[in-house]
Amino acid sequence: MTDLKITNLYKAYGKVEVLKDINLEIKSGEFIVFVGPSGCGKSTLLRCISGLEDITSGELQIGGRRVNEVAPSKRGIAMVFQSYALYPHMTVYDNMAYSLKLSGTPKNEIKRLVTEAAEKLQLTDYLDRLPKALSGGQRQRVAIGRSIVRDPKVFLFDEPLSNLDAALRVQMRMEIAALSDSLPETTMIYVTHDQVEAMTMADRIVVLRNGRVEQVGTPMELYDHPNSVFVAGFIGSPKMNFFTGDVAKKYGAITLGARAEHLEIVEKGDWSGKVVHVENLGSDSFLYVDIGQEEPIVVRQSGRATSGLGDMVSIAPIGAQVHKFDNEGKPVSV
Repeated sequence: MTDLKITNLYKAYGKVEVLKDINLEIKSGEFIVFVGPSGCGKSTLLRCISGLEDITSGELQIGGRRVNEVAPSKRGIAMVFQSYALYPHMTVYDNMAYSLKLSGTPKNEIKRLVTEAAEKLQLTDYLDRLPKALSGGQRQRVAIGRSIVRDPKVFLFDEPLSNLDAALRVQMRMEIAALSDSLPETTMIYVTHDQVEAMTMADRIVVLRNGRVEQVGTPMELYDHPNSVFVAGFIGSPKMNFFTGDVAKKYGAITLGARAEHLEIVEKGDWSGKVVHVENLGSDSFLYVDIGQEEPIVVRQSGRATSGLGDMVSIAPIGAQVHKFDNEGKPVSV
């Protein structure tokens, strides 16, 4: 079993607390994604798990064993970084085999492990190439393959796709998800600032804010039932619209939230304003409507937009699909 348990974890650099009272349990085989804005502590938490950063206080257990003082190489963890960190003078085969050679693994066993990993990652045809002859996506697969051959208990991914273009990111998301399915007993922890990656890959998402865990849940739990204005605004693309003042009070809230897909253009709605921007994406359109707030309200429409730039429109929520928050930014109890 490779369950991971974090209890009352703090990390400080001098007087600056970066992680504050982190409590988290990750089950063996789970795919967990850490998300949050820049500086929230997600990469620092990953590095504490890996052993690359010391824990100031608290406890980290992997497979029921306390590992606070255990060296990174002894934790049964493999880490994949944003930068591929491949040896440029070594072939793909030698890059993937390097750690096994250092540990004294027999040559025939190295060949078997590298060959199996290469097949799993569709790298068989590239084993004799140098990294400079590979695309960014292929290099990232080599970096992952270098970790697979070590048969780790836990995979740690630190924003591994941020250097890739949009099309390659989609492809690599599918490949990493397939890798997770092929290694059902291996726990994977993935850090990203891209919530689309989080929503499409995670079994559960951990939302971090200012060094604390804000909410943990499945992608749809966070989407449907955010426990704060922060999570509501962070999860979902485009982000949730927020209303304050008399409009929110009408609904019994200090802050009212409504997603773009839960709003519609009507003859007489709760809010009216001018269309200041239109995005026609083919299958969907997004209308940005200035109703006098700091930011325009975004309304999603299926197909092409029914209104154009400069049009005056009226907006209403579809059904009761709104989120109500109190003066502390927490959901209003019904």
